[in-house]
Amino acid sequence: VQLQASGGGLVQAGGSLRLSCVVSGRTFGTYATGWFRQAPGKEREFVAAITWSGGSTYHAGSVKGRFTISRDNAKNTVYLQMNSLKPEDTAVYYCAAAAVLDSIWAQYDYWGNGTQVTVSS
Repeated sequence: VQLQASGGGLVQAGGSLRLSCVVSGRTFGTYATGWFRQAPGKEREFVAAITWSGGSTYHAGSVKGRFTISRDNAKNTVYLQMNSLKPEDTAVYYCAAAAVLDSIWAQYDYWGNGTQVTVSS
């Protein structure tokens, strides 16, 4: 399974961005996909995850109500819609694939490249 994240950029506080993660490989439809982020000097942090069917999602408390994870299996793509962005959301965002829905990064077997999100105040 290969993952390619994109969509990061520089945005003002209160703005929005949508991240995309294109997942390739024959088993795309059987993996849960998650988004994590890591800011300089901080540990990797769970953001959101979605089951392969899209029927279940899980968002971290820090982003609940502002971020929404979704997937389009026809396009092999998982999205992270980020609204009401705050400076503390600034980080490199990574997408990853796991056998089951989980918030623990160590449970994810495959990782994509990161995409930088910078929120200015």
